[in-house]
Amino acid sequence: MPSFDSLFNAFVTLLVTIDPPGLAPLFLAITRGMNRSERRQVSIRASVIGFAVLTLFAIAGASILNVFGITLPAFRVAGGFLLFFIAFEMVFEKRQDRKEKISDVAITRDHIHNVAAFPLAIPLIAGPGAISATVLLSGTFAGWQAQAALVAIILACLLLTYIVFVLAERVDGILGHTGRSILTRLLGVILAALAVQFVADGIKALMAA
Repeated sequence: MPSFDSLFNAFVTLLVTIDPPGLAPLFLAITRGMNRSERRQVSIRASVIGFAVLTLFAIAGASILNVFGITLPAFRVAGGFLLFFIAFEMVFEKRQDRKEKISDVAITRDHIHNVAAFPLAIPLIAGPGAISATVLLSGTFAGWQAQAALVAIILACLLLTYIVFVLAERVDGILGHTGRSILTRLLGVILAALAVQFVADGIKALMAA
């Protein structure tokens, strides 16, 4: 069984890479137009999917990547491009334009499921950083007891992420339409910069390899 220091360091590492407080405003922007019940559905589903993905990589991450011949730098580049596409739509409100009709915006069950899976669960929650950290930690947590402890740490991090999403949803009513529009564009620019950083780091690692 890993020591308390090892468990604490793993918890801090995963919490920092997932960054629940940093995801909160992105959650608000991505779920724009949804009511409280729909946002809660998205937050639950995204947290569950994120937990499942990180648990999978905690148990068999290195093997999965080796089977498909995928390197972590390549995964980082791909995730960066996907994030940049989302950021572009946030800045120019393309996502909202596609959804809006003459009547009110219709949020379907499929839309809720899709948004929860992408981009919230992947690549924002279970992104390149979190997956990389999980795979690296799994190499130091040998044995079924240690792996079970690592899965418990992942569960704790995702529970905290869900709580942050629920609290962030309540802030939405304070912002109003103008505040949400400004926040969406601002966060889109920030997300674009983050995406470029993902791609740059991935390319740098690929070139070094």
